[in-house]
Amino acid sequence: MSRLPWEKTPDHVRADVEALLGARVVDAVTQPGGYSPGVAARLRLDDGRRAFVKSVGPELNPDSPGIHRAEARVAAALPPSAPVPRLLGSFDRDGWVTLVLEDVDGAPPREPWDAAELDRVLAALADLAAAMTPAPIEAPTVAERFGPAFRGWRRLAAGAAPEGLDPWAREHLAGLAELEASWETAAAGDTLAHADVRADNVLLTPDRVVIVDWPWACRSAPWFDLLAMLPSVRLQGGPPPARVFAAHPLAASADDAPVTAVLAAIAGFFVHGGRLPPPPGLPTLRDFQRAQGEIALAWLRDRLE
Repeated sequence: MSRLPWEKTPDHVRADVEALLGARVVDAVTQPGGYSPGVAARLRLDDGRRAFVKSVGPELNPDSPGIHRAEARVAAALPPSAPVPRLLGSFDRDGWVTLVLEDVDGAPPREPWDAAELDRVLAALADLAAAMTPAPIEAPTVAERFGPAFRGWRRLAAGAAPEGLDPWAREHLAGLAELEASWETAAAGDTLAHADVRADNVLLTPDRVVIVDWPWACRSAPWFDLLAMLPSVRLQGGPPPARVFAAHPLAASADDAPVTAVLAAIAGFFVHGGRLPPPPGLPTLRDFQRAQGEIALAWLRDRLE
């Protein structure tokens, strides 16, 4: 993923950030990872303080400013106890949306996943679900958030027999579409989910696990974040998702049928999405979706057979 450097943002972005912080930026280090073409940089100020900035405009990707707007609303409302960076301010000018956040002195988990670091993150997901139940802020339901997106199998089933589709999925396409249709009820709940937990949305400090990037926050079952995260964990060198899910305390409250329905929706989202052309400014997204789709589909097949 190629990010925009801080110095190439519009003049008004840099001016607004420096005015908010009351100091001049003397150094900006672009952060890797993630799937936004905008700037994402750790800033060092001339008075020694630090901050983190993310900013994007429609020229880079037409959908990304709306995603940043959603994150600004969520970040402004999350309680101080939440394991998230504190929002220092945000701006929305000339189509560019900018968030200025607390700089967390941490690092993403190593890839491939280190077992001890994965255990820390998995424990943090249990703590996060407990802290976010009931949802501490107003947020859409998971069905409202992902209803239009989680129709992958139904979209594939509605067209001609898709070329290159996994043979098992092709054979069971009608059943997968039917199963997917029940996911909204299966995922319902009153836990505020991050809904996009991956290694690149996690920062580890010596004493904290911090979850960043909250534009997709929604109310769901407490196990939704765990389930949705595990295909990426496997892709990045972690253990099989079925084993991790079964051993996790959040799985104890999850009945098999709802989990399978939601997994079907996630697998369909990734499989269908991975077949689409890359969005503007996001050349690697479809490959990432396609690889997660293969993992999620294999997990789903094991649950159904």
